[in-house]
Amino acid sequence: MHRKKKIIIAAAATLVIGAGSAFAYWSTTGSGSGSGATAAGASSLAIAQTSTIADLHPGDSAQTISGTVTNNATNSAYVNSITVSIASVTQAQNATGTCDATDYTLTSPSMTVATDVAAGGSANFTGATIKFNDKATTNQDGCKGATVNLAYSSN
Repeated sequence: MHRKKKIIIAAAATLVIGAGSAFAYWSTTGSGSGSGATAAGASSLAIAQTSTIADLHPGDSAQTISGTVTNNATNSAYVNSITVSIASVTQAQNATGTCDATDYTLTSPSMTVATDVAAGGSANFTGATIKFNDKATTNQDGCKGATVNLAYSSN
């Protein structure tokens, strides 16, 4: 029986030692990295004038400029403002004299939109005005029938 007791004690010791090694571990440190991609934010805004500007002439009243900005991109786009400028003036075919951008006055050319325009969405703008600049001491016959070409930009 003494031998049986030794075997039981040896078996118990093996269990204790084995159990101790089951909890052993190596400590270490590590590092890593990762990334995420942000869309480039493709810009595809279309700006269209919706107001009709007609019959500009000496002594007339200022006419309001308004329009719509449409977001044709697949992502939303924040439109802070729309700015209008005179790109050029096209004289009528038989006009005599000269006519250029100085013959017209734009007032408040920057129109606030301050809108996040969703993909496929649109927003309106208004507020700028255009008027014929009556140069009292200058013959402005070159402006008869002229077309004022306006340009729009956004930011």
